[in-house]
Amino acid sequence: MTQRAGEDAAPDNLHIVKSGRQLRLFYRDEDPRDRDLRGVLWARCSFNPVDEHQMPTGEPEWRLMHPYRQMVTMQTMRCQICTQPTRTRFGYVFLAAPGDVDPEETDRLTNQPPVCARHVRTAAALCPYMKGQPAVLLTQNAPLYGVTGALYGLDGDGVKLVAKPDHPLPYGHPQLPTFLASQQVRRLKSYRVLTVDALMRLLSDDAA
Repeated sequence: MTQRAGEDAAPDNLHIVKSGRQLRLFYRDEDPRDRDLRGVLWARCSFNPVDEHQMPTGEPEWRLMHPYRQMVTMQTMRCQICTQPTRTRFGYVFLAAPGDVDPEETDRLTNQPPVCARHVRTAAALCPYMKGQPAVLLTQNAPLYGVTGALYGLDGDGVKLVAKPDHPLPYGHPQLPTFLASQQVRRLKSYRVLTVDALMRLLSDDAA
């Protein structure tokens, strides 16, 4: 899901139309892939060619998520590294930065797609936020919550950026019709907090 060098934001051709009493944000050349399954408009970004393994080429820009790849992996609960299914017998595996998890919490939001068991250590090693020692959040329950991005409106010159909320808007929020999403967010519920090593032992013992 990481954005690669050479993958850039697409040209801005947004417009807003009034539908009944409500404004709605569109691309002038929109196609169905521009919206997620809940109908929210998605930020566009170019795509580099893929290699023989169908992985995007180009130097990874580790601090950036490609909007479309993030949305697809989060929406389908596929691995953020290899895009394969992620469910284990114990649930889905999500990672969080060291020290970013309150052991007393049982409910939190995340914009990080899950990882498969094979790539837990890879994700921990590659992501600069994880610093090699992430917390593992193991859950059976991770419903879609909402999106982060930018809110647009109209003035005398046309479409304008109104705000970039510092929190995700939940699906169903009244401002989503004029919102341009860049990341999808899930709510993790009733999760177990483990270390990477503890997770690997759990999965290994189950396979034995």
